[in-house]
Amino acid sequence: FPMDDETIAKINSSMNAHLPFAVVGSMDEVKVGNKMVKTRQYPWGVVQVENENDCNFIKLQEMLIYTNVEDLREQTHRRHYELYRCCKQEELGFKDVGPENKPISVQDAYEAKRHGICGERQRREDEMKQMFVQRVKEKEALLKEADRELQAKFEHLKKVDQEERMKLEEKRRLLDEEITALSKKNATSEMYQSQFFVMTCSNKDKDGKNSQFYMSHSRTACHRRSFQVKVYQKS
Repeated sequence: FPMDDETIAKINSSMNAHLPFAVVGSMDEVKVGNKMVKTRQYPWGVVQVENENDCNFIKLQEMLIYTNVEDLREQTHRRHYELYRCCKQEELGFKDVGPENKPISVQDAYEAKRHGICGERQRREDEMKQMFVQRVKEKEALLKEADRELQAKFEHLKKVDQEERMKLEEKRRLLDEEITALSKKNATSEMYQSQFFVMTCSNKDKDGKNSQFYMSHSRTACHRRSFQVKVYQKS
């Protein structure tokens, strides 16, 4: 305990002689005599928390809460909280000293940190913009290349289609010529057949007349012969 304050130096000196304190804490209450006291139960017996013959809980309570509470508050603020604040500021990137090891205020440290963060953010934004522009250019180049490939493929297919059309037209022309030649041959053949049929029919007509004349002449001759035979027999 501190000895710099004369008003509490004597009591702190006497209490420092009792260090370290043996402290026992408990929330369990047991009735001892006519009152309830806080105790801790052990296999070998019972310890009363507020009994100075059993533990130093009362001494610690008086020294911290009643006698040295102001010193505890100041020590907590100046040492413990300040250490906690410095650690947290260092975690966040703030420092109590500047580049030249000169003390700076929290506001100045905050402004410096803010400018640094803004600069870093601007740098990252510029990098992202450049990366985005680069990716857009690469994508445009890929799209243009794909468009050129599609155009070349289209031209090739168009050329192939034209060649196929020309081949089909040529085949159609040859087929039309063959059909025309075949039609002419059929017409010539039909003409020859008709002429041959006419000639055949005319020859048949002539042959029919001759045969009829021959048959009638033969019949007449036969009748004559039969008549002569009959006359000869009668005679």
